Amino acid sequence: MKTLVKSTLLAGIGLAFALGGAAAQTKLKWAHVYETSEPFHTESVWAAQEFAKRTNNRYQVEVFPASQLGKETDINQGLSLGSVDIIISGSSFAARSFAPIGVTYYPFTFRDADHLLAYTKTDLYRELAKGYEEKTGHVITATTYYGVRHTTSNRAFKNCAEMKGLKIRVPDVPAYLAMPRACGANTTPIAFAEVYLALQNGTVEAQENPLTTIEAKKFYEVQKHIILTGHIVDHLNTIVAKGTWAKFSDEDKKTWIAVSQEAAARATKQIQDSEKKLVQFFKDKGLTVTEVDRADFLANVTKNVAFEQFGYRKADWEKIQAVK
Repeated sequence: MKTLVKSTLLAGIGLAFALGGAAAQTKLKWAHVYETSEPFHTESVWAAQEFAKRTNNRYQVEVFPASQLGKETDINQGLSLGSVDIIISGSSFAARSFAPIGVTYYPFTFRDADHLLAYTKTDLYRELAKGYEEKTGHVITATTYYGVRHTTSNRAFKNCAEMKGLKIRVPDVPAYLAMPRACGANTTPIAFAEVYLALQNGTVEAQENPLTTIEAKKFYEVQKHIILTGHIVDHLNTIVAKGTWAKFSDEDKKTWIAVSQEAAARATKQIQDSEKKLVQFFKDKGLTVTEVDRADFLANVTKNVAFEQFGYRKADWEKIQAVK
C-alpha cells in the first residue's frame, strides 16, 4: 500500500512539473515586412524553430511576414508598445530613434557587401548598436545583408551630371533621396506596389532597388537599362524589444544572439549568390548593364549632402571608410 501511495505521489509530482513546464512556455511575436518566399522570412522561421529547440521548447516564436503586424514604421513602434517582441528592420528606421546609426545609409558608404560585413565585426558597429540600445532599450542582435541598391532606367548614364532631370521613383526616406537629388534628378515618392505601373506608363522613367528586388518585381520588363550605381549597400537589423530582452536569462540571450546571427549569415549568403547570377540574367533579357564612375558620384554627394542634415557623424563615416 505504501509503495502504491508513493508511486501515485511521484506520478502526481511529475505531472505537476510537466504541466508547469507547459504553462511556462513563452510565446513571442516576430514581425517583418518581407514576403514568405524571401530569405529574410525563411531564415527567420529557421531561427524561430532553432531557438525553440536550443531552449528545450521554453519559447515559441511565431513569425509574421509581409506586414501582417503593420508596416515598417508600425513594427518599429511595436517594440516599445509591446505588440511585437522581435523585428527585422533597416537602420534608416533605427536612425529615427538614434540618428548616428543611420550613417550606413549615407550614399557610397560601403564599397560592396564584403565591406558591410567587415564593418559588422568592428568596434564602431558595436558602439552604434549600443547607442541605439541606450536610447531605446531595444537590442540589435544581428545584421543581414539586404543587397546593393542599383538603378533601372529608360536612359543610360555613367556619371552624376547625366542624371540631371531624370524622373526617378525613390522611397520617401532622406538617405535614399540624397544621391539622386545631389545629381539633379527629379525624385518622386511612389508607393512601392505602384512602381511597376508608374514605370510602364511613364509617370517615372527610373527607380532604384537591389538586383534581387528588380528581378522579383519584374521591373526589367518595363526598363531598358540597369545602371550599377551601387549607391547604398542595404542591410537589415534583427532587433529584440527591451521588455522581451529583459526577460531572457543570460543563457537565453547568448542562445538568441547565436541563432539570430546564424540566420543572418544564411540569408546573406542566399542574397549574395542571387546577385552574382542576376547581371547575366538581365543581359539575357536584353537590357544594357552600365558601370558608373563611382568617384564622380561620391564627389558630388559629399559636396552637396551634409552629414549633419541627417544627424550623422562624419567621423563615424570616415572610420567605416578605413575598414578593410
